[in-house]
Amino acid sequence: MSSAVEQLSTRHLLGIKDLNEKDIQLILDTASNFKEVLNRPIKKVPSLRDITIANVFFENSTRTRLSFELAEKRLSADIVNFAASSSSVSKGETLIDTVNNILAMKVDMIVMRHPYAGAGVFLSKHVDAQIVNAGDGAHEHPTQALLDSFSIRERFGDVAGRKVAIIGDITHSRVALSNILCLQKQGAEVMVCGPTTLIPKHITSLGVKVEHDLRKALNWCDVANMLRIQLERQDIAYFPSLREYSMLYGLNKEILDSLEKPITIMHPGPINRGVEITSDVADSEHSIILDQVENGVAVRMAVLYLLAGQRG
Repeated sequence: MSSAVEQLSTRHLLGIKDLNEKDIQLILDTASNFKEVLNRPIKKVPSLRDITIANVFFENSTRTRLSFELAEKRLSADIVNFAASSSSVSKGETLIDTVNNILAMKVDMIVMRHPYAGAGVFLSKHVDAQIVNAGDGAHEHPTQALLDSFSIRERFGDVAGRKVAIIGDITHSRVALSNILCLQKQGAEVMVCGPTTLIPKHITSLGVKVEHDLRKALNWCDVANMLRIQLERQDIAYFPSLREYSMLYGLNKEILDSLEKPITIMHPGPINRGVEITSDVADSEHSIILDQVENGVAVRMAVLYLLAGQRG
């Protein structure tokens, strides 16, 4: 893998905001090496044989948890899985108590998903273990942004100079913020597109373009990242109905075929088929959605491997 000299500038992965461009390139280059490993008949390497990782999920997740778990197993780490919904947390135990109990079992690294923004940062200041943020509220989801960048780089050869439109529920999306930061640090141009109610008021301060017309956004971009409508985070009605949202911001084959140039379609999953994207688009040759899933394991292997090099 990467040479011993090359190290991340941070001990934890709490958010893309803590990474510099060199860190991002190191993670993506390391992920390329691991992707080769994953395509071999024997997919396991002994890189983290002496490391114990706890997957601590205070919020339901299937894809991200499985992706991390598979990455950990491919690196030969020992794994402890902890689902907060069926644990002492529901009896009132605090976050620090929960994690300290896990650490008492001599865990080296914690992969955590939490419904509150900043939970990983808070934890990193109070416990002696490396923290990987697997999503904190509507704040950040760094490994998703890294695997998205890896997938774009694989498709185009480079992220720099690419035009990426992030379309949909920007307000409630941790994927959007992490992607904006990650893409900009690599020299890409970013546009957000969606109804006014689902775009944060001050988002232009991040240096992104804002567009409310789906066709204009699609004609501008090389890559369209279609976000899921996060109904579970919406405490009020942000648009009249899913049907109306779909009519204005749903991507179908007819729109795709009418564009001035072919574009690449991404989606962080899980897909609401027929809402933000139709099946014939999700399953078309323009889509790299399944590549994103495959690349997620390689990118998470890279993150865990590089962070393990920071221990001590």
